[in-house]
Order: sequence, then C-alpha cells, then structure tokens
Amino acid sequence: MSFTYMMGLLGGLALFLYGMQMMSTGLEAAAGNKMKVVLERLTANRFVGVLAGAVITAIIQSSSATTVMVVGFVNSGMMTLNQAIWIIMGANIGTTITGQLIALDVGELAPLAAFVGVSAIVFMKNEKAKHVGEIMAGLGVLFIGMDMMGTAMEPLARSERLVSVLTRFENPILGIAAGAVFTALIQSSSASVGILQTLAGSGVIGLKSAAFVLFGQNIGTCITALLASAGTSRNAKRTTLIHIMFNIFGTILFTILCLATPIIFVVEGWTPGNASAQIANLHTMFNIVTTLLLLPVGTYLGKLATVLLKDRKSNDKTEGMQVRYLIDIKHINTQKLGASVICMEGIKKELLRMM
Repeated sequence: MSFTYMMGLLGGLALFLYGMQMMSTGLEAAAGNKMKVVLERLTANRFVGVLAGAVITAIIQSSSATTVMVVGFVNSGMMTLNQAIWIIMGANIGTTITGQLIALDVGELAPLAAFVGVSAIVFMKNEKAKHVGEIMAGLGVLFIGMDMMGTAMEPLARSERLVSVLTRFENPILGIAAGAVFTALIQSSSASVGILQTLAGSGVIGLKSAAFVLFGQNIGTCITALLASAGTSRNAKRTTLIHIMFNIFGTILFTILCLATPIIFVVEGWTPGNASAQIANLHTMFNIVTTLLLLPVGTYLGKLATVLLKDRKSNDKTEGMQVRYLIDIKHINTQKLGASVICMEGIKKELLRMM
C-alpha cells in the first residue's frame, strides 16, 4: 500500500470520527434538556422505556451516551434498576440508525451539508441555529471522511495479503475479538460499524466475515458504560452489567444462527450488491431480535445482576453526622449529559434528609 493511500485512509478516518463527534455533540446540545425530562418522568412500563431509550439514542446517535446517562441516574437514585433495563434495550435499537444513515447513498450531498452547517456556525447568532449547523456540518464531514476512506481502500481489495487476514474473521472467535477490541479502543460502536461498512463497501471484507466483527462491536461498546460505573453505587454497576449481558446474549445467539442457518444469505438477499446496507440491516436485526427475546424476562436480568453483584456489607463505624447522597456526586463527570440533573437531585435528597 503506497504512502498516498495510507495518508488518504488516515485522513478520511480522522474526518469520519470528527464528523461523528461533531454531529453527536450538536444533537446532544440541541435536545439534551428534553431527553433528561423524558428520562426523569419515565414510568416502569417496559414498552415505554424501550421506546424512550430507542428514540433518545436515535436522536443523539450514541448508545454509549444514553447508557452513561442512565448509569448516572441509577447511581443518584433518580431511576430504578428495572427502569434502566428497558432504556438500555431501547438504546441498543436506537444506535442502529447511524448505520442505516451511512448506508444511504448521500455522499454527493456531503459537501453541501458541510457548507450549510459551517455557515450556520460562523454567521448565525442564535444558539439553536448553531447547534443545528453543528449537526449538518458533522454529517457532511462524516460522509466526506467515508468517501476518502473508500477511495483509499479500493487498492486494498486487490491486496491478497490483507484479504487473507480479513478472511480469518470468518472464525467467530477471531472476528468477535477483533470487533470488541477495536470498538473498546475508540469507544463508539456507531463509528466502528461505519468503518466496517466502508471496508465492506470497498470490497475488502465480505458479510460472512464482517458479521462476527459486527457482533463483537456490540460487546466492545459496553466499555464506555463500564468506565462510567467506576466508583458508583452497586445498582449503577448492575446497570452496566445488564448492558454487557444483553450484548453477550445477542452475540452468542447470532453467532449460532450464522453458523447453523443461512441467515447471512437472507440478509444479503434483501439488498444485493449493497454491502454497507447489508451490515446496517444485520446490525438492526441483531438488536431488535435480542430485545424482543429479552423483553419478557428483563426483570430476571435485574435479579441475575443482583445475584452476581451482591450488596456489600457496611463496615463503616465512623461516628457523627455524615452525608449520604452527596458522596456519589464526586464521581460524576460534569461533562456528561445529565450531570446537572444528577447533582441537583442529590442535593435535594440530602437537604430533605437533613430536615
């Protein structure tokens, strides 16, 4: 692979990741307060919870952001563990919208979207208009980056060495491990799935190999919530564990289906000749089917998480008055969505307890 193609690949990857982050940041800023209100008023109804998780994640295009927000809400006592289960299930469905957007052939409009977005950011004074501009610019930059990567990867499709390496991903263990590690490193399943779609669209990797990498990516995305749960309450850690169990169950199920049934050929038949759409459809199927299967037994997932992560026995013998709810606030990342709501709720509970 020549130096020129390598630079094109790295530059395209940089633009893709930056566009993804830019779009996600703009969406969070534009709709953040409304999302927090929805989660605060959430009932224990599982269907409403799944729908709310799917819609919110589809809006901000980041299941990691939704899951981290839910972990924070559970940690502060604003949400129960059972409510969090339904939100997480919905978040896994909502995150597939990014892959579906990438599968659409709108690359020719990318420069126009970037121009309109940047113009709004530079010339508009209204904050909402700036946020919308950030979304547009991010979307445009994302597709420009994908186009650059696709161009740089075309020679790779003719590289026998690389093709032989990627063919090994037909081994489920290798494919799942590769997908999980890569997604854990960049902490975004949407971005890693988009890169996989670009590889497939360039003919570098087939759906048979990409499928197992895709399943691993669903496991790798749990790393963000796992990091966010460090130092939190037991229930917050259980929320993260449920997220991991959900994706592991889905991965085992779909790995068996891929090995024992012609599901790959069925998915290929839906959109023949469009590898990017095939990956997006398989990703959507993975999360919808897993959610439908686990929805009736969601509460048992919570009980299993409680069994695996039992409450610790308190050894605290410190005398005198102590805070209870403000202890958890010091672990909150103030840059994360929903942080202000969590802190305010903790302060309110502590004041009521003092009274």
